[in-house]
Amino acid sequence: MNYARTALLMAAMTGLFLALGWVLGGQQGMTIALVVALGMNFFSYWFSDRMVLRMYGAREVGPQEAPRLHAMVAALAARASMPMPRVYVIETDQPNAFATGRNPENAAVAATTGLLRMLDEREVAAVMAHELAHVRNRDSLIMTITATLAGAIGMIANFGMMFGAGARDSNGRPNPLGAILGIAAAILAPLVAGLVQMAISRGREYEADRVGAEICGDPAALASALDKISRGAQAIHNDQAEANPASAHLFIVNPLAGGARDSLFSTHPAAQNRIARLMEMARRFGGGMQAPPPRPQAAAPAARPGSVPRSGPWGGGGGRRRGPWG
Repeated sequence: MNYARTALLMAAMTGLFLALGWVLGGQQGMTIALVVALGMNFFSYWFSDRMVLRMYGAREVGPQEAPRLHAMVAALAARASMPMPRVYVIETDQPNAFATGRNPENAAVAATTGLLRMLDEREVAAVMAHELAHVRNRDSLIMTITATLAGAIGMIANFGMMFGAGARDSNGRPNPLGAILGIAAAILAPLVAGLVQMAISRGREYEADRVGAEICGDPAALASALDKISRGAQAIHNDQAEANPASAHLFIVNPLAGGARDSLFSTHPAAQNRIARLMEMARRFGGGMQAPPPRPQAAAPAARPGSVPRSGPWGGGGGRRRGPWG
């Protein structure tokens, strides 16, 4: 999705919010709606990244706790000519990842332990490149604002019936048109806001796939990672995501149960559509894209409590042990 279309959709969301305020409360209602929107977006701009990381119990890891993962993200960030983001790990079996932060200088990328266990090195690098693409495109800020506006529209629309029922004309008599408008606003405004939010989210995912593939130089690895993550997300429940569905759009794949359908009401494109685009990109570029980042050679420090859990092709057998990521 290009920036002009994103800006247009966000302007439509803001206009819808103000229009809802006018329908429910006239000039005064529109003014209140504007103040509420500004206040909520100010709070989201400064604090949303910390809120979502705390919501998922994300733990920041440095080069001592996860040397391989940290070195990989640093290499990808350097290739993308952007600052090194903070790196977090989330303790959950579902494979997934997300990025957050208001700008590249205050960004964070988070990967679940399930993702680090399930994917190989090329695939993990491709997923981290996808998240860095979100950071570089400032998608986290865009999606935070749209999610905040959508939530505010839903909140104000809850009062639509009450305001509409109490509407009066200039002579102080009950205004049936106001009641009809209030009911219509209460029903339609949140629906339209949700559709706009989801349209922005789906478009941003396609764009992050493209830019992420360019950063890591390996579209086929990102396609393979999306296949594994989407199947894992459908099979493995994520309690934290289910308890906070408003944050589902942040993840590379919808973390909610039954969230794989590509429809108007989905925050993510269907995985098979994204995979098809990436494989076409791989066919177009062939071997002409830049090679993926070299495998970091730093030796992992000795194991200690709190290390990143690792098993599978990187760490060998199961259990909590230090592998190349930690």
